[in-house]
Order: sequence, then C-alpha cells, then structure tokens
Amino acid sequence: MDAINLFLYLFLSVFTFYLVRGMAVAHLRRRKNRLPPGTLGLPFIGETLQLISAYKTENPEPFIDDRVSKYGNIFTTHVFGEPTVFSADPETNRFILQNEGRLFESSYPGSIQNLLGRYSLLLMRGTLHKRMHSLTMSFANSSILKDHLLADIDRLVRLNLDSWTGRVFLMDEAKKITFNLTVKQLMSFDPCEWTENLMKEYMLVIEGFFSIPLPIFSSTYRKAIQARTKVAEALGLVVRDRRKEREGGERKNDMLESLFEGDGAAGVEGGGFSDEEIVDFILALLVAGYETTSTIMTLAEEHEEIRLRKGEVESLQWEDYKSMPFTQCVVNETLRIANIISGVFRRAMTDINIKGYTIPKGWKVFASFRAVHLDHEHFKDARTFDPWRWQNSAGPTSSPNVFTPFGGGPRRCPGYELARVELSVFLHHLVTGFSWVPAEADKLIFFPTTRMQKRYPINVQHRSLFEQREEENDL
Repeated sequence: MDAINLFLYLFLSVFTFYLVRGMAVAHLRRRKNRLPPGTLGLPFIGETLQLISAYKTENPEPFIDDRVSKYGNIFTTHVFGEPTVFSADPETNRFILQNEGRLFESSYPGSIQNLLGRYSLLLMRGTLHKRMHSLTMSFANSSILKDHLLADIDRLVRLNLDSWTGRVFLMDEAKKITFNLTVKQLMSFDPCEWTENLMKEYMLVIEGFFSIPLPIFSSTYRKAIQARTKVAEALGLVVRDRRKEREGGERKNDMLESLFEGDGAAGVEGGGFSDEEIVDFILALLVAGYETTSTIMTLAEEHEEIRLRKGEVESLQWEDYKSMPFTQCVVNETLRIANIISGVFRRAMTDINIKGYTIPKGWKVFASFRAVHLDHEHFKDARTFDPWRWQNSAGPTSSPNVFTPFGGGPRRCPGYELARVELSVFLHHLVTGFSWVPAEADKLIFFPTTRMQKRYPINVQHRSLFEQREEENDL
C-alpha cells in the first residue's frame, strides 16, 4: 500500500509540475512577455537538491554565482516546490522590498511556514503585521536600548564570559548569549536550565528551515517539527502562567506584557493577542544569531581605551557604545559577509514587469542580499574580510541600496539597532577580557544558515592571567 501511495504521489507531483509550468508558459506567450532566463529543473524538486548541496561548500553563493554567470542577475529556477525568480540585482531587490503589500507579499517555503507558525512576524500580513512590527520596534529603539536594555546586555554578556575557561566553541557561546538576551527581553527569564533546554529544541527547529516539508522523506524536518511542538508547549505554559499572574495584579516590563495588553507600553492600537498569536510571535523572534570572527589590532586598541577609562568592573554605558567607531566597521563587514539571513522570499500578487521580464502572478521571488554584498561590482575585493573599507566617509561603495543586512521597506528588521549593540558589547568584553588562539582550523558554511562548520573552537585565557605570565616571562 505504501508503494502504491508513493507512486500516486509522485505521479500527481509530476503531472502538477508540468501542468503548472505549461500554464505559466502559455500565459506569458499570450501576453507576449518573457520569463527571466533559467531552468525549472526536475519535476517537483526542481533545483532544490542543487541549491542545498551547493551551500554546504565553502563558497558563500555557489548556487547564485553559477546561474548569474549563465543568465545574468535575474534568473528563473524552481526550489522548495515552487517556481522562483532569483534577484542578485540591488535595484530589483529595492523594488521588491519597497512594494511590499502592493505588488509582493511575504511568502516563504512550506518548511519555514510550518516551523514558525502563521502568526510569526516573518509571515504576517496587513494590519496585524503593522501592529506587531510597531510593537517590536518599540522594544528595540535607541531610547529603550540606552535606558534599559544596555545594562541587561552588558550583565548577561559578562555572566557568560565569566564561565569561559580552556577550550570553548565561540559560535555556540555567541549564540547562547544572543538567545539568552532575547529570552530576557521577551519574557524576563534569566539563564537557567529551562532556557538551556529551550535553546536545544530551538536549534533543531532551525535545522529544518530549508528541508523538504514531508516528514516521511526528511528526518531533519521530522525532528524539527517535533522540536517545534516542544518549544510551542513550553512557551504556551509560560503564557498561561503569566496570564494567571496578571489576574493577581502582577506585571512585568517585557514584550510579553505588551502582547497581553495589545496597546500598553507599545502604543499600538488594538486589543491583546491570543495565546496562539503570542506563541508563534515569540518563537519566531528567537530566530536570531550572529557569527563572530577573530578581531584585529585596531579593534583591540579601541576597546582597550574604553577599558582603561572605565576600569575592570564598571558596566558599559551608552556613551561607550557610541565611542566604538571601528567596532561598527567590524560589525558592518561581518554582516556583509556572514549575515545569517541571505535574503528574503516574496510572492508576486499580480503579473509584474521588471527589467524587461515578467514575473507571473503567484510566483515566488527571492531577493538575495548576500549575492549583492559579495559582488565585486559593488564592493572591491568583495569576498575579503576588510573592515577598513567602512572607514571611508563616502562609504565602501558608490552604488546605492547595496548594503541591506536588515532588509528594507515595511518589513525591515525591527531589531537592527539591538543587533549592533549586542555585537559591540560582546566584542568589547571578548577583546578586553581574553587572549585566544584557534584550537583547530575551521571554515564557514552557509546551509541551512551561516555558521562555522566546527563551531569555531578556541583556546582562551583570561587576560589578567595572560598578562601576569607575560610579565613573569619578561623578568
């Protein structure tokens, strides 16, 4: 019976693939328009397997590089079950981002939609998205960061780094810090066994983002769905407990409290949100992470000046953050080369003509930010890590709209300033508190998200001990 069902499934998939492709081609011919060049690949799976295998190499954009060289900066492919137009062109990307809700709407592969939930900020549309986006912005603006969040960020970074000794995995530690900061901001939890267990399940969810959304064919997706259920249950329990606390008059100053109120601290019109909306929203906001690279002497000098001015114990203040100009160059360059988000998916709401091509209604589009960031036409020696390029007052490139690590338009990442602050504080305490050497060779990989293949193991030594031994050696 299973074999028969599988045969019928494959038959219907092939039939549907050719039917949809034939209708699309016929539709375009009737209108005397043309698709961007490219290929739809194999029935149903299209070029999905080529995309997945390509991003497991050291090349950051092998799938797009190969097709751009053949077809140009806008090309047609078929990935994750749908025909998709890829753009590696900054003008086209800007057009896509700025026409959110008019010509394009947010639409991601089925695996991401199922794992994040329909009420995630990534997938919301219309009025609900505007409300949630506004609320998120209210908890990550400069005023909130300066008056409230910076102290928590500094404290949690110190707490994590104080436990470092011997060999550590830098990528894991950086993500742990980010995750704990997000949990604190969302639900007022400090690091504990509960947050550790939540993070383990959450990482399994991420692994399934770009898998085939069929549990029978993909063990990665099956594990991700199971982990998603556990995360949702854990968050749901927190939401229910907090509702009971509110009935007793207890209030907390976090995003969950504003979600209960709907308007409260965020100033967002409308009533409170349901448990399902809140769980999906919080689960999706935990999708944050940063890849950290080794720093260089200029960065160390900048942070050493701050350390000498403040001493060993005093917490960082907003003025300290603003006195890190070269750190911002390092942050920009890290986001340019190794941002965890390579681009965004959208769906065409109508037939769209752009650059001499037609994107049919209902087709997916993918605006690739990383392909633009790594294009030598826009950045000199684009695939070389060079933070000094950002010291030029005119910017590292003469081309507009080419640096978009946080997206743009109505869906620009609301936490863009928060991300910069977290990175800057982490780098400050890393550079001023430790000396380190790589424990073994490692490399970046880019699927399902940007990461170090071996999690970047390093041997660390607290600077106070290191400097003491240096002094003894000089005697």
